[in-house]
Amino acid sequence: MITVDITLVIHIINMIVLMFVLNAILYKPVLGILEKRQEKLDALSDDVEQFEQNARHRQAEVDKKMRQASAKAKKALDGARSEAQAAGAEKVAAIRQEADGEKEKQLSEVRSQVDAARKELLDNVTGFAQEMAGKILGRSLKA
Repeated sequence: MITVDITLVIHIINMIVLMFVLNAILYKPVLGILEKRQEKLDALSDDVEQFEQNARHRQAEVDKKMRQASAKAKKALDGARSEAQAAGAEKVAAIRQEADGEKEKQLSEVRSQVDAARKELLDNVTGFAQEMAGKILGRSLKA
């Protein structure tokens, strides 16, 4: 059973003094350390957020430069391709012109040979006709 006497009052006073002593020696420093730790975490969190923002900004710059470089390379490639096509077209035109010239030359040679053969045949047509008639008739037609 609990008796109310002076020891109860001493225990109560002892508990109150112990609360103030523990609060001053133990709780306040621990709470201060926890607050400092939270402040550091908040500062680190802000720094991390700043670093992430900087990283996103730099990534955007790198992407922009990559797009510009890609566009520049595509433009250079298209220019080189068009130059190559133009040079190829010039070479094909030159080869075609040379071939046409050679063709005309050979055609003129064939025409001149045909004309010469025709002239020779026309010059000899009467002689051929007499020979053929002689062979058909079986006698000479020379008079």
